[in-house]
Amino acid sequence: MTPRFEIFLVSPRGFCAGVERAVDIVYLALDQYPPPIYVRKEIVHNQAVVQRLRDRGVVFVETLDQVPSGSTCIFSAHGVSPAVWDAARERDLTIIDATCPLVTKVHLEVRRSVKQGRTVILIGHDGHDEVEGTLGQSPDRMLLVENVEQVTALEVDDPDNLYYVTQTTLSVDETKGIIDALRRRFPNIHGPKKDDICYATQNRQDAVKSLVSDDNIDVLLVVGSQNSSNSVRLVETANERGAAGYLIDRATDIDAAWIADGQRVGLTAGASAPEDLVQDVVRHLQHLGGELRTREVAREDVTFPLPPELRPAGSGTKGSERTS
Repeated sequence: MTPRFEIFLVSPRGFCAGVERAVDIVYLALDQYPPPIYVRKEIVHNQAVVQRLRDRGVVFVETLDQVPSGSTCIFSAHGVSPAVWDAARERDLTIIDATCPLVTKVHLEVRRSVKQGRTVILIGHDGHDEVEGTLGQSPDRMLLVENVEQVTALEVDDPDNLYYVTQTTLSVDETKGIIDALRRRFPNIHGPKKDDICYATQNRQDAVKSLVSDDNIDVLLVVGSQNSSNSVRLVETANERGAAGYLIDRATDIDAAWIADGQRVGLTAGASAPEDLVQDVVRHLQHLGGELRTREVAREDVTFPLPPELRPAGSGTKGSERTS
């Protein structure tokens, strides 16, 4: 059968090292700790991952007062504030910290800068779980900006004693204009030696740009959930470059009307989307008449160690991706 359209499956895509670590932590905790296991907030921003863990008996809560005293609770990959840690200790909870190490790095930078007497400006999205945890590191000494206009309106006590950090799931492109505006307005502002950008966020956006510019795709399908900021941004990246981007949680979300004969369809996944969902989409597209091609834009070999209390005796430091 002559293919109706081409499918360009790009890599890197899907789970990043921080997400893989967080999901592994929950599965390992299910094996090693008595039930029920509680998780504060969604472990990662993906509906399928969260539902699979619910099916295994994990209880997701918004606040720690929903966790019975003395229970086991996991903090999500997005990180928490010191106040949340204090509340956990008051409730005598056994805490397993699944915070992404890249987020932890930002928290340490904030605390170090505040200790040095600086006010810290966080570039990020208001209300995002990661932003709430980072602002909580020193709420009296931090300011949040989401765009260049807010930089113009900033009021600071000492313009010569500032430091900036960024939400890790924003790309270099998203933060560059804001950082430039901060440096123009506050020439003496300091920032990290290396931008606090998640390698996975940047790599996935670069992969989408390559699909649009090098493979001339007409449509981009992004596997990811609506509350995943990096997944949403992949759709926006395609739209900004002339391709029609669509965010889908699963293969059944695809509208066949999106794909016309002769089109070139790109496929990727946000950093919190598991690979089995991507493969479901591939099979669905092939059923619709697509011919699969693959594109590798970059290779990722980043790994993060599991918490010591979850490392099996005699094994390595890293778990494996779970999809069920």
